[in-house]
Order: sequence, then structure tokens, then C-alpha cells
Amino acid sequence: MVKQFSLISICLTVALVLAETQAMSTVNHLLHRSSPLSNSFYALRHGQSLANVAKIISSDPAISTVEHGLSDVGKEQAKLAGETFASDYLKSASQHYQGVAIFTSDFRRARETASLFADELRKKEIILYNEDVVLETRLRERFFGELNGGPDTRYQDVWDIDVKDPNHNEFGVESANSVLERTTNLINELDAMLCHSMSDDNPLMWKCVVVAHGDVLQILQTGFLKDKDASRHRSLNHLETATIRELRLDG
Repeated sequence: MVKQFSLISICLTVALVLAETQAMSTVNHLLHRSSPLSNSFYALRHGQSLANVAKIISSDPAISTVEHGLSDVGKEQAKLAGETFASDYLKSASQHYQGVAIFTSDFRRARETASLFADELRKKEIILYNEDVVLETRLRERFFGELNGGPDTRYQDVWDIDVKDPNHNEFGVESANSVLERTTNLINELDAMLCHSMSDDNPLMWKCVVVAHGDVLQILQTGFLKDKDASRHRSLNHLETATIRELRLDG
């Protein structure tokens, strides 16, 4: 007799196999995937923040989870991003997905962006995973060490070294490869978790939006391109504030 495997069983089996293969990759956890992601993923950079306006680096969780929220411009940007995404979803994708899952950095500027974005989806009665935005610390901004609080022109000093050594900690910064490791590991976990939320009665997948920061999302894109490290993150098409972009896994 031919056994019939449900879609959920197949999805969970793939997740278990992937967990075993992750030991092969200590930096990019998407590098050794032999199967596509089950859900659709999108990167959303936060809207213009007060730190952007002041042109300072804001990467310390003790400060940035409380301060440096969105400017008035940033709030409008986040609303527009949500409105546009909701419209596109209803036009072309609603019948293929359970709804939208939104995971966000807990930094204030990202939380506010995610909240305003989600509000626009609620207005269109689009189902949200867990009925709300989900906070995720692995989406926090890259920590910029002694440069934190200083002028944002110093980013370039870090990026110039990233190209040569994505493992560097010059100025006390978090390495680019550390960001790549935590974010790609998160993507695999989210995909498996959302897959687990499926049932035989409702086998539809989710559109998953990760709301984060410029450097974090530039680096995450190298993961989806299956780069072995994060060294070329600044050469990729830049995400402006409140820009949303689909993340497609290479190969």
C-alpha cells in the first residue's frame, strides 16, 4: 500500500534534515539548504528614525530599545509601506497564504515601523501570525562598539574593513559574520516554526516580513545569495528607509 504523507509531515521532515546539516555551516545557515524555504520572506527596513535625522549611530540596546524612534517622516513611510504591501497581497497572494507573519527587532524605531505596518494590514482584514507583531532580538542592529552615539560617517570605516575581513571586531563592533550567523539561523527557525503552524485542514504558507536595520538586512541578503561570508554586503542594492524587498534564496 502506498503511504500518503501530508504536507505538514514533509515540511517537518525537511526541517529536521536541515537541522543536522547546519553543523556544516558556522556562518551562513542558508548555505547548505538543499530545498527552498517553505514560506515567502521579505526584508523591511525601519522608517526614518530620529537617529537618522541626527546622523548618529544608534546600536546600543540599552539606549535604542527606548530612544530614537521614528520621525514624522518615518511614520508616514511605515504606513505607506504597509498600505502598499496590503494592496499587493490582496491583489495577488491572499488565496495562496494563511496571512502575514511579522517579526521585528526590539529597537524602538523597528518596533514602531512594524506596528504601523501591521496596522495597515489589519485595516484590510489580513490575518497576522499570532494576531500581532512578534519581537525578535536576533534582528537587532549590528552593535558598533565605541562608535555608538558618534557620527554616522564612521560606518564607512567599519565597512571598509568588512570587505577584507568580515570577522573583524575593530572599534569593538560586532562582526559582519556574526550578524550573518544570527540572522540566517533565525530564518531557518522561522521557516520551520511557520511550517509547524500548518495543518492538513489549512496547508497554506505565510508571507513573513522581518523588520530590521540597514546593516542587518544588507548582511542577511548575502545569506539568501548563499555567500560563504558577509564580506560583500555593502556592494548589494541598498535598502532605503521603509523599503521592503522580497528575499529569494539562490539555487
